[in-house]
Amino acid sequence: MSFAEAVELVAKAFDVAGIVAVVGGVSVATARAAVILRRDAPEDAYRTCRRRIGRSILLGLEFLVAADIIRLVAIAPTFRGVGILALIVLIRTFLSFALEVELEGRWPWQRGDTARAPSPD
Repeated sequence: MSFAEAVELVAKAFDVAGIVAVVGGVSVATARAAVILRRDAPEDAYRTCRRRIGRSILLGLEFLVAADIIRLVAIAPTFRGVGILALIVLIRTFLSFALEVELEGRWPWQRGDTARAPSPD
């Protein structure tokens, strides 16, 4: 097995991890919401499901960005590749930032009280 093949295999593993993080997170969030829906208000189930799905998407995006970086840096670092990767990372960073704002309800630099109670999920 050549170095390029090994790196591509590692990058594919990160791609799979990203997909598993999203699909698994959505599955767990849906199951958890169903349990909460049986005993609590629908609003609680919705908020919990939404927060968990958002977190799984964020985690999946991180794995996918890591796979792209591994592919570019280890296999074929060209200016065109760097430009494409920069655009991909910019888009994924914007998505991550937007999801973080949606989930937390505030800007990331406005962390607020660090001694707040942990979330119920």
